Amino acid sequence: MSDKPGDIRTFFTLFNEIAIIEQLSRARFEARLPKGVLVSHFAVLNHLLRVGDGRTPLDIARAFQVPKTTLSHTLSLLEARGWTQMRPNPDDGRSKRVWITEAGRTFHAEAIGLLTPDMVELAAVFPAKDIAAVLPHLTALRAYLDRTRDA
Repeated sequence: MSDKPGDIRTFFTLFNEIAIIEQLSRARFEARLPKGVLVSHFAVLNHLLRVGDGRTPLDIARAFQVPKTTLSHTLSLLEARGWTQMRPNPDDGRSKRVWITEAGRTFHAEAIGLLTPDMVELAAVFPAKDIAAVLPHLTALRAYLDRTRDA
């Protein structure tokens, strides 16, 4: 990494832009979700669909870097809506594992559908090829930060 001051400011600007985009996209998404459903609820379902369900609450809490108690609250809300199910962990019999129900999979698909008009609007302004060109860089940055988060 270069130690030129201009280069360092570029990284601060990058993370500032990412944070603002996250805030704006979260507000937009939550405005389209059913009352009482937050992006954090959707994010847990999305995570489990991406990495595979059957994870322990502790695994999920670590992935989101939140206290287990915070995640437990989210998981109880998801279970109350019928979107997830907690089952005993066959490996130790003490902990639980989280599974997505068919209703949870349906909700996830519907939630993505709720954002379709926003994605169509964005696609009219930002060509998909331009977004595709940026994705490998953002993916590599995310992977690096994920790999080094506990260092």
